[in-house]
Amino acid sequence: MLQSPPPSALSLPTAVPSTTEATPAAVVDPALDSKINGIIDAYPEYQIGVALLDVSTGAESGKAHEYGVEEPFEAASTAKVLAAEAYYHLVETGAASLDEPLGAYPASFQLQAMIQQSDNDSWSLIMDAIGYQELSDYAGSLGVQYDPETNTLTPADMAHILGRLYSGSLLSAADTTQLLSTMQNTNDETLIPAAVPAGVTVYHKYGELDGELHDAAILDKAGTAYALVVYTKGEDLGSVPERTNIIHQVTQVVADALFQGT
Repeated sequence: MLQSPPPSALSLPTAVPSTTEATPAAVVDPALDSKINGIIDAYPEYQIGVALLDVSTGAESGKAHEYGVEEPFEAASTAKVLAAEAYYHLVETGAASLDEPLGAYPASFQLQAMIQQSDNDSWSLIMDAIGYQELSDYAGSLGVQYDPETNTLTPADMAHILGRLYSGSLLSAADTTQLLSTMQNTNDETLIPAAVPAGVTVYHKYGELDGELHDAAILDKAGTAYALVVYTKGEDLGSVPERTNIIHQVTQVVADALFQGT
């Protein structure tokens, strides 16, 4: 597990979600479907699940486009976004505080460390403060089945978790901006963020554990935004370089199809 860094080691980026009027979102068409499926089919030795959800104009409640494995994966650290949403919800309902001590630091520090540094000690403290049943119940209120003991999510569920956050329908504007800001300039920008073209903003949370290598992101350009989740599973982490390349390929075809001309 990562140990909590001192408070001075963490700094929030200043970027915030776009407030410009969204341009019409590009259509996820059969050509893009074919390209994503082609990438997945080229690597039968891995389990690969991809979800793509338009979140530009309140469409986050719609059905995600799903490719490859649609069943739950062990979500690894991508589920930390759900825990952060649940804790901020408790703060907004008066059941918790960002200033209350969790471990050696206040809750606000632990939330930032959990997302930006992927600190597992912070994650444990946050989940304990929420309560496992309460976290599961909160996920259920979003239409998501989640058991903290098994930590499993489908790619589509993760896309909806991101989409609801980005839409502002879960948290106050200030808390939404705060949480999204921690999902930038993280301690690992080598997956989805490394494959997007200039001008596309990325808010993401990666996950890496045993055979799991995942990234879950919001891609945003000029108000056009999509949730993109790529979950991959291999026998072990020895295949990380190849699966990193798979995540890059999926990201590139999605960005080329959906953000050209925006």
